[in-house]
Amino acid sequence: MIPKLLSVICQTTGMGFAAVARVTEDRWITCAAEDHLEFGLKPGDELEVRTTICNDIRQNIQPVIIDNVSEDPDFHDHHTPAMYKLQSYISIPIIRQDGTFFGTLCAIDPKPNSLKTFKVLEMFHLFADLISFHIAAVEQEVASKTILKEKSSLLEKTEGQKKQAEKLKSDVEKKLIEKNISLEKMNSELEAFNYISSHDLQEPLRKIQLFTDIIEKGEIENLSEKGKHAFDKIRISAFRMQNLINDLLLYSKTKFDERKFESKELNSIANEVIEDLSEEVQNKNIHFEIGNLGQLPVIEFQFRQLLYNLISNSIKFSDPDRELTIKITAKTTSSSDSDYAKLLPDTKYCNITIEDNGIGFDPAYTEKIFGLFQALHTKPTKSTGIGLTIVKRIVENHKGFIKAEGAINKGAVFNIYIPVA
Repeated sequence: MIPKLLSVICQTTGMGFAAVARVTEDRWITCAAEDHLEFGLKPGDELEVRTTICNDIRQNIQPVIIDNVSEDPDFHDHHTPAMYKLQSYISIPIIRQDGTFFGTLCAIDPKPNSLKTFKVLEMFHLFADLISFHIAAVEQEVASKTILKEKSSLLEKTEGQKKQAEKLKSDVEKKLIEKNISLEKMNSELEAFNYISSHDLQEPLRKIQLFTDIIEKGEIENLSEKGKHAFDKIRISAFRMQNLINDLLLYSKTKFDERKFESKELNSIANEVIEDLSEEVQNKNIHFEIGNLGQLPVIEFQFRQLLYNLISNSIKFSDPDRELTIKITAKTTSSSDSDYAKLLPDTKYCNITIEDNGIGFDPAYTEKIFGLFQALHTKPTKSTGIGLTIVKRIVENHKGFIKAEGAINKGAVFNIYIPVA
């Protein structure tokens, strides 16, 4: 399969060399290559990993695309293009099925090339996913062959060990069958997770909250100060557990829900979200400034959740000493109009900006802020650390990008870029 994929890459993009590389902290190893440049790398050959851009990709888990090295602001002075005499370059990380980094799918050429297109990027991502599945299948096959080889070796031993070898063979085959069945059950298990989150986990929590309400209304004065303190801890912990279950359930749904795109008025969705947050809005001094957001093809449920999470995030982390102002604006932009390097050329984006004047965050956490369970503030009952992770996944479901900017005590700005078409 791999040689055919590399051949398609060279034919489609015009690149002279394409390869799959295994990349670790200290090694860059050729797994397969399509070479029309006489670059000289064959399967098993190695490059010094620190001389490659793939080493940067291993550390950042982000693709690198260069149409023309001499005109690229990030790589025109980079040592790798100069060392290997390349002008165009594309490399996509290959992520194993267990989420770990394997290596890269890359292509190079000594001439400039047009690579920053939606078609090329989608092809590379698709092929990287196929290679990931292929690696998993090959590794399982190798493991199975190793087991069968071990069984054969046992069968060649004395007649007295034959029965034991047959039993081992049966056990191994049974385990292989069970593993295949477990893979087929993956989707049903995900559905079961959603059901458990919706019912089985929430039911005991409802009972805890019911009994804490009863105690709070009728028995709280009978408790000692130490008892009241412990009771308050129980109530807060139950509340946080409820939020965590809800957020995990939502996080799961944003990946597996049906993705039905419909053209929607964004102002209507924003107003509905603000209405849903009316209780929080009433309890704080908040001023909204919402521009003309226009229409956009979106997954309505997910996009409503995106705005809900970002607006509620601004409310949670507002400065109590000043009026909170939340601005929501939108405009059409493209890579030629924006300094955001991830935008693809020949693609129009709707740039939605959500800005507030809250307590902000340290700019050092600009990327980390979207990680799962990354709550950057210490408000124990306010955040599960999943909200912005959900936002990022929703944006990715819309084939878009999100960028966060912040400064301590000066507020936060989230820029979302979603393709118009």
